[in-house]
Amino acid sequence: METVKIHAVHGGTLRYLKHDSAATGTPMTLSVFTPAGEGPFPVLIWLSGLTCTEDNFTTKAGAYKAAAQHGVIIVAPDTSPRGEGVADDAAYDLGQGAGFYVDATQAPWAPHFRMESYVTDELIALIDAEFPTTKTRSIFGHSMGGHGALTLALRHPELFTSVSAFAPISSPTRCAWGEKAFSAYLGEDRAEWAKHDTALLIEGGAAAGVFDDILVDQGDADPFLTDQLKPELLVAAAKAAGQRLTLRMQPGYDHSYFFMASFVDDHVAFHATRLKA
Repeated sequence: METVKIHAVHGGTLRYLKHDSAATGTPMTLSVFTPAGEGPFPVLIWLSGLTCTEDNFTTKAGAYKAAAQHGVIIVAPDTSPRGEGVADDAAYDLGQGAGFYVDATQAPWAPHFRMESYVTDELIALIDAEFPTTKTRSIFGHSMGGHGALTLALRHPELFTSVSAFAPISSPTRCAWGEKAFSAYLGEDRAEWAKHDTALLIEGGAAAGVFDDILVDQGDADPFLTDQLKPELLVAAAKAAGQRLTLRMQPGYDHSYFFMASFVDDHVAFHATRLKA
């Protein structure tokens, strides 16, 4: 991986990196924070939401003080492939910046939009090869990235010790954002959609015996709460499956990074406790 720039922060090191991805067939960008010391350290992967790059979390979330205190590497990749020759759409909720962390099967998206494979196969292997990791990791994210973190953890439980989310798209098969993206990327077979729906995965027992708890923070002043995010579907699914899920409805908080910056320390601590158990 090529180091694009480097910063000292909270006694550790933040690197912006770039590499050619075999999964997406494009250059991909990311940031990696490493705490002070030789390690090895456990890894926490962050997945961002619609329209974001790796820079949104890196500059706005304020997570690195907690990461330094707990001795955790944080990795924040871009949200989609980008560049000339990569399919795109004029709308903010499809195409570049809106990868939805699935492997597309439909034209024109299939050649490059392979974000599930990128995160679970390529990115994890790269980080373990190039940084002093314990080869254990957890995952969290926001909105589209909350959907990504939850579904990737449920679909690949052997890879992750714990999972949490901020304002996730809880059931993309039952909201406009998800229906639009899944129709484009996966086609019209709703059985394929269901394989990437957190609420349906939990209801089907995907988390059983894997995660002792799933932490979700949601602002009650979030403008997308009712129509797009629908955390009540997560609660119902967890209850039906007997899965512990902690939903914290945060009064007055919206969908912005001010919300995440207010509670990200809790999430880092949640994962660090489990990664070091």
